[in-house]
Amino acid sequence: MIARTSLIGCLGIVALAGMPMGATGEERDQGAPAVSAEGSPAPTGDTVPTKVPDGYALVWSDEFDTPGLPDPAKWSYDSFRNKDGWFNNEKQYYAAGREKNARVVDGRLIIEAHGEDLSQAGLSDWGKQQFSSARLITKGLGDWTYGFFEIRAKLPCGRGTWPAIWMLPSDDKVKWPEGGEIDIMEHVGFDPGVIHHSIHTAAFNFSRGTQKTSSHEVPDACDAMHKYQLLWTADFMVFGVDDRPKLLFKKESDKQARWPFDQPQHLLLNIAVGGNWGGQKGIDPAAFPARMEVDYVRVYQLRPSPR
Repeated sequence: MIARTSLIGCLGIVALAGMPMGATGEERDQGAPAVSAEGSPAPTGDTVPTKVPDGYALVWSDEFDTPGLPDPAKWSYDSFRNKDGWFNNEKQYYAAGREKNARVVDGRLIIEAHGEDLSQAGLSDWGKQQFSSARLITKGLGDWTYGFFEIRAKLPCGRGTWPAIWMLPSDDKVKWPEGGEIDIMEHVGFDPGVIHHSIHTAAFNFSRGTQKTSSHEVPDACDAMHKYQLLWTADFMVFGVDDRPKLLFKKESDKQARWPFDQPQHLLLNIAVGGNWGGQKGIDPAAFPARMEVDYVRVYQLRPSPR
């Protein structure tokens, strides 16, 4: 557990008190620096860091310095649903080891979705999708319980694109949503420049309309790099963009349905195409190819206390 006093000296600390919230936990962006999730009001004087907290050290990173395919010591490919089709009625085929869809160029990771005919590509797991993309994961190569996560990225815009930076449980036996999902960043192309941060658990998830969410504008999200951030502790999570907190979710119960976030999770980076949310207003063929560029991924954890 992190002592509150250890957070006070961090740069960019912002007080969270009395911020307006919608009925579903969605932020009403009125220029306020931060919000708290519904059901988790931040008491007056509560403070959270919006940069790397004091006492944290870098434990994992990818600066994308080596051109070519992503580093196999840090990333693998999630493609298990290609044949049967992806969840949420998404329309993409997630390629593995294909530079067209995932590559490192000029110090940046490029994840790129294409509209293309894959019928002659000789893909044994092809499910007749008309779009290709990539879904990179750190599972088994980088798994963490708690930490400060920072991903600097530029997002695709265009109707039908659905990029995400998120986390899932690393234990294959844990089913969604019991193990929890942490959405550090989601963006749907039909609503350009609106960033979403969300928490999903058995009690709080989109299928029940109870997920904890903050939505706010980053007008140039598709034209410039921004830092998407998560501080995950044993007591709370804070989501931020460019050192400004946007969502505070506090642990208020030991019940797994409300707080399953005490087990290892891994990172995912992907661009989905279409789907129940990303495809709400259709898919614009002219939006492709669509790319997400990632400058770096950095993970920090609390240093052990000296004895």
